[in-house]
Amino acid sequence: VQFVESGGGMVQAGGSLRLSCAASGVYCMGWFRQAPGKEREFVAAISRSGSGTYYADSVKGRFSISRGSAENTVYLQMNGLKPEDTAVYYCAAAQVYSSLRAERADYWGQGTQVTVSS
Repeated sequence: VQFVESGGGMVQAGGSLRLSCAASGVYCMGWFRQAPGKEREFVAAISRSGSGTYYADSVKGRFSISRGSAENTVYLQMNGLKPEDTAVYYCAAAQVYSSLRAERADYWGQGTQVTVSS
């Protein structure tokens, strides 16, 4: 599986960014992140149809995951960004939604940097 990720960058606290990811097929998809010196952590997931979404408690109410008009595309809208959201964000895919809900993935993108300044 190949991914094309975009949308990372630098923003001030309270600002917004939207990450995009296009996969080479149609999968259940999600986002994970890894901050410097920390383990990679789950952020959000969406089912293959787009009807199911799941979020980490740390981003609930601030981030929104959605499918694009193309079935292989997923977005992560990030609002109310905080300095602690600074990390490399990875697009990920899985064959089944339950894997992502268990915070696991089968395939990984290359990552895009998000930096939030205070």
